[in-house]
Amino acid sequence: MENQTLGDDILLLEGLNVSPQSTVPAFILLLLIYIFAMVSNISLVSLIFLSRNLHKPVYLFYLNMSVNDIFGASAVTPHVLRHVFTPHSERYIHYIDCVVQAFCVTLYANINHTALMIMAFDRYVAICNPLRYATIMTNRMVVMLSVAAWGATFIAVAILLGLTVRLSHCKQFIPNPFCDNASLFMLSCESVLINNIYGLLYTVVIVGSSLISVALTYLRIAAVCLRSNNKALNSKALQTCSTHLAVYVFLLVSSFVVVILHRFPQLADQRKVVAVLAYVIVPALNAAIYGLQIKVVQQRFMTLLRNNKVSLMDVN
Repeated sequence: MENQTLGDDILLLEGLNVSPQSTVPAFILLLLIYIFAMVSNISLVSLIFLSRNLHKPVYLFYLNMSVNDIFGASAVTPHVLRHVFTPHSERYIHYIDCVVQAFCVTLYANINHTALMIMAFDRYVAICNPLRYATIMTNRMVVMLSVAAWGATFIAVAILLGLTVRLSHCKQFIPNPFCDNASLFMLSCESVLINNIYGLLYTVVIVGSSLISVALTYLRIAAVCLRSNNKALNSKALQTCSTHLAVYVFLLVSSFVVVILHRFPQLADQRKVVAVLAYVIVPALNAAIYGLQIKVVQQRFMTLLRNNKVSLMDVN
């Protein structure tokens, strides 16, 4: 496929290698997870936006995460779904569309880290300095932190993709189910030393800052909880921090699994599946985890369960 003759602005994606027998089940599974992720995140955004009693810092951070999850899932999943039934030799994408997708994919992945960093700061202030929480974490501060996270990441990713776009490309085959920055600069026959250096530094700064800030935050929170005999404070810390930490750990694990699988060429198909699922399962899990933190969502969920239980009893 690499030797197939295409126009200069047309690229060929390898996509997912799914057997004919697994095509329909894979499509249905991916579609259902995507629908759940979109419906749950859009519902969460709508609920927080329309409910004035939820216009509080912690819920506004949930809204920020949900918006990013909608953005990330939409950047990857529809394109992959469209190619499931397309023959491998016809999975075309325009170069400019590939660049846009790579930008969106990279922006989404890095916003996850910066958004979770500012959420960790919010939890730190709430638990370690509760008397000043309302003064420090105002809605204006939440907006400023969110805009700073999106703005700084947008500029850094724009530079990253700008360094890639400047390269001429002598290849037209992308051995991945979707476009990302690495896939794009690997199309070039020029030196990509600058791209590798900037990409490595950028990754170290983002992931390193994320790991260090979250680790220090939770060590500080743990120290405060251990010194405190306030059961209410410790219970609140456990409830709010466990969900944030669960989301963060899942994000790190999914990212590291993809990186590790890159080291094993014989597991290329498994790596592609994991990479695609990471962009649809993470948004779905985030919406479920954060949504159940909101009492209104909890109450509606419990009401739905009770109604289903009553309906089943009536049937029996």
